[in-house]
Amino acid sequence: MEKECDPVDLAVALVRCASVTPRDAGALALVEERLRAAGFECHRADRGGIGNLFARLGPRDAARRLGFNGHTDVVPPGNAAAWRFDPFAGQLAEGRLWGRGACDMKSGVAAFVAAAVEFAPHCPADGAVIVTVTGDEEGDGIDGTAAILDWMAAQGERMDHCLVGEPTCPQAMGEMVKIGRRGSLNARILAEGVQGHSAYPHRAVNPLPALVGLLDRLARHELDAGTARFDPSTLALTTIDTGNAATNVIPARAEAGLNIRFNDCHTGASLTRWLQDEAARAEAETGVRFSVSVKVSGEAFVTEPGWFTDLVAGAVEAECGVRPVLSTSGGTSDARFIRAHCPVVEFGLVGQSMHQVDEHAEIGHIRQLKAVYLRVLRDYFA
Repeated sequence: MEKECDPVDLAVALVRCASVTPRDAGALALVEERLRAAGFECHRADRGGIGNLFARLGPRDAARRLGFNGHTDVVPPGNAAAWRFDPFAGQLAEGRLWGRGACDMKSGVAAFVAAAVEFAPHCPADGAVIVTVTGDEEGDGIDGTAAILDWMAAQGERMDHCLVGEPTCPQAMGEMVKIGRRGSLNARILAEGVQGHSAYPHRAVNPLPALVGLLDRLARHELDAGTARFDPSTLALTTIDTGNAATNVIPARAEAGLNIRFNDCHTGASLTRWLQDEAARAEAETGVRFSVSVKVSGEAFVTEPGWFTDLVAGAVEAECGVRPVLSTSGGTSDARFIRAHCPVVEFGLVGQSMHQVDEHAEIGHIRQLKAVYLRVLRDYFA
């Protein structure tokens, strides 16, 4: 009889690592220790001061290679005094694990590591289980999963399919599997006029009415009506800044920020062109100079339903008693990098408390998640 591996102790130990991005605080070493003991070959793929772990059980040229991706970095806890328990104490109370990262996503990492350790003695000779864990998901992402994939390419390592352990369930375990993500674009729009005295506005070129008019036009524009796999794209204004504390001065410049979450009707490039065209139109209408800078965090993508999505959904239904919805909702995740490497889906805990004060995960859910991952491993290599 195989020995069961409880993920809760590892989840507690990981939460006790104050790995606020980009700090590691010993989190990756804990994961590596568990995997090495189970026979995984482990390598560090650190880059730019960010810690990254690659681990493989089985041959590099295996016929079937299933990957898991997760992260051990967390967002800052904010005011620690507002928490019921120390955010890095890893407190077990009321049937829950409390602490920063308990939900997003140290418990997910612990659940898969526990499943992989338990599965290790049964991994077929022609199979490989690959675990990739980064310390840069909550940060810029430049030297995290992207660095691991670059390292894998240089080493001739590959995954055939990948499962990401981000929290995916809105309210109840098992209700949602993510098969894609919307793209995300952040833009800054700078409006430049001519400074002047507010009593003599005719001697100035006020950038504020022009900027506000442009922002209103952008915010009112319907980007699309949604697609077969995605909800309608959205544009949210996030800030308007002048830095002008004087009441009798028309400022020379003003700047605004916005975020677009977009579906597969668009690309980052097409939306950038649209923003630039609208800014040029506003400049021609008002005489205020406009410039637009854009950062695309990720493109929209979808893993079309098929064998792999059915396998994951079937494992979820078997262990949770719920047939999950296949969704593309939510923000971005590191699946945006993996999707160019291999088909990728996401399944994890209920995400209601992630990034909040008193973040927590149900202990029963952590064990249930491990059971889902273990079934995925068994079914994938059956």
